[in-house]
Amino acid sequence: MSANEFLSFVAASPTAFQAADETAKKLKEAGFVPLMEHECWPLVPGGRYFVTRNRSAIIAFVVPEDGFSHFQIVSSHSDSPTFKLKPHAESASAGHYVRLNVERYGGMILSTWMDRPLSIAGRAIVRENGQLVTKLVDFGRDAVLIPNMPIHFNRDINNGYAFNPQVDLLPIYGDENANGTLSAHIAQAAGAKEDDVVSSDLFLYCRTPGSIWGASGEFFSCPRIDDLECAYTSLKAFLSAEAKGHVNVYAMFDNEEVGSGSKQGADSTFLEDVLFRVSAAFGRDDASARAALASSFMVSADNAHAVHPNHPEKYDEQNRTFMNSGVVIKHNANQKYTTDAVSDAIFSEICARAGVPVQHFSNRSDVPGGSTLGNIANAHVSMNTVDIGLAQLAMHSSYETAGVRDIDFMIHALTSFYTTHIQTKGDGLFSLS
Repeated sequence: MSANEFLSFVAASPTAFQAADETAKKLKEAGFVPLMEHECWPLVPGGRYFVTRNRSAIIAFVVPEDGFSHFQIVSSHSDSPTFKLKPHAESASAGHYVRLNVERYGGMILSTWMDRPLSIAGRAIVRENGQLVTKLVDFGRDAVLIPNMPIHFNRDINNGYAFNPQVDLLPIYGDENANGTLSAHIAQAAGAKEDDVVSSDLFLYCRTPGSIWGASGEFFSCPRIDDLECAYTSLKAFLSAEAKGHVNVYAMFDNEEVGSGSKQGADSTFLEDVLFRVSAAFGRDDASARAALASSFMVSADNAHAVHPNHPEKYDEQNRTFMNSGVVIKHNANQKYTTDAVSDAIFSEICARAGVPVQHFSNRSDVPGGSTLGNIANAHVSMNTVDIGLAQLAMHSSYETAGVRDIDFMIHALTSFYTTHIQTKGDGLFSLS
């Protein structure tokens, strides 16, 4: 069952670093060859490759045997809203507790992080054999908790209380005996000596297991559905699709939740660098590489909002989307989403031919919506792009909800995208074969 497989992927991906590592493992199992950015790439026709950046973003591609005219790309992101540990994280409180000093990463629903088991994961940089080596870190146990105040001392808690993240949202790490032990636990999780840990990027993550539920098991809930659901489904499609006449590309960026403005985000040169290096490896000059980009197509895959059953009034009446009702194409006049008539028509036609239901989402005109990575990536590699996702509830909660059937809808739709050859015949003229 695809939902169970996805829940396993989420459980193995507590942070962007583990998500990229888990993706790399699946690519290696499928015969993909890892590349290093600081080395030259000896690519060959029929080759299957991937490259990581920052150990948190990954791009994979398949070169067809018989040459290629363009690229067909599905992009997603590996990160989710959470709390990041500050460099000096331990602090004593009330003489009997040790808390961790954390700051918000991205825009989360703060209250959902309280009174539930949390753990710590990310990466550490350690000294090993005279080198600095990246080690993945996962405490893998219930390690911290952010407690609510009892209602007796906070009578406003149910009346729109404004949480102060520096006061209300610091997690308890232990009693007074835990003071000074965090670095030892980090080293243990990294498999290193405490003195050899030089630095780290560590985050809190929700430990509540994923669950399939509903009258007929039609829904599932787990952490980090946004955007691991799109990262996972696009990977499944990518691995099962054969490339003919175009290069299939899988891109999972980091830092979307904080604006994509990093070396590993959609606002970096990562995708541009990879596409131009692929073109150069097959003898294409700059003009030919740019021609290939101009005829390429990208699917920006980041989840969408399902209508909330208790607040349907928050959604545009003509453009509502629901869980288990198919892939969502997202629209915004101000280009928060990149979808236009051309990209909508091309992707809708691909889904129609594949028998995959499609929904269309647009915000109410008096409710500003979020943005995603498609329009940001387009500033570096300009091509026709459609923004899509799957409908979910409680986006940016520590524990989100989506539809079981939609996972297979997305895999089928993106497999069809990868196997459909999109040809640009002229300005505004396209054929699908």
